[in-house]
Amino acid sequence: MKKISSVTFDLDGTLLDTAVDIAAACRRMLAAMGKPARDEAEIRIFVGRGMRDLIERCLTWEMPPSASELEEGMRLFRLYYTEENGRAATLYPGAREGLSAFFDAGLPLAVVTNKRLLYTLPLLEKTGLSDYFQVVVGGDSTPCLKPEPEPILYACRQLRVAPTENLHIGDSVNDAMAARAAGCPVWLVPYGYTEGAPLVPDSADLIVPDLFAAWQQAGSIFSLVS
Repeated sequence: MKKISSVTFDLDGTLLDTAVDIAAACRRMLAAMGKPARDEAEIRIFVGRGMRDLIERCLTWEMPPSASELEEGMRLFRLYYTEENGRAATLYPGAREGLSAFFDAGLPLAVVTNKRLLYTLPLLEKTGLSDYFQVVVGGDSTPCLKPEPEPILYACRQLRVAPTENLHIGDSVNDAMAARAAGCPVWLVPYGYTEGAPLVPDSADLIVPDLFAAWQQAGSIFSLVS
C-alpha cells in the first residue's frame, strides 16, 4: 500500500461553500462602479483562479476591463469582501467529519488555497476550522497560484513530508493540475467550483462524494502514517 503521511485541502468549494459571500462582495463592487449586476450562479463560475481573475471576469462583457478599471474593481472587492467574508459561508456535508477523522488519526493537515491569507485566516476562525491545520498556504504565500504546483510543494515543505506522500483533496481541475505537477496523489469532490465544466472520471486519481467518504476510502487504499 502506498504510504500517505499528510493531507492538503483546498478551501473554497472543498471545505466551505463561500460563493454567497464572494458574490455579495462582487455585486457591491459592480454597483459601486456603475456596472451591470451579475447573479450568484454566474459568479460561482468565475471562482477558482484567485481574486484578480475573479474580478477581471466579473468586469468583462464585450471587452475586458482596462487596467485602471481592474485595479479599482480589486480595491473595492477587497473592501467589501473584508466585510462579507465568512458571513454566510457554510461547511459542506461531511467536511467536518472528514477533517476530524484525518486529524484524529494524527496526520498533519494543511489548507492550500488561492484566497489571500488576509481572508483565509479569519474565515477558518469564523467557521471553527483553524485548529485542524498545522499549515495554511494562501494565494500570497508563494509567487504563483494553483494550478501551478508551488503552493502544494510549499505546504509539503512546511509539513516536512515528501510530495509523493501527501494526498491533496480539492474540487477542480486546478487542484488536479497542481497536485499532479507536484507529484502528489489527488482526489476531487464533485460539488465545488469547477468554472462551469463538470468533472470527468480521469480528472483525478479518485472522485469522492464528500470528505468523510474520502477518509473512509483513504483507509482502504493507503497506509496512513502520522
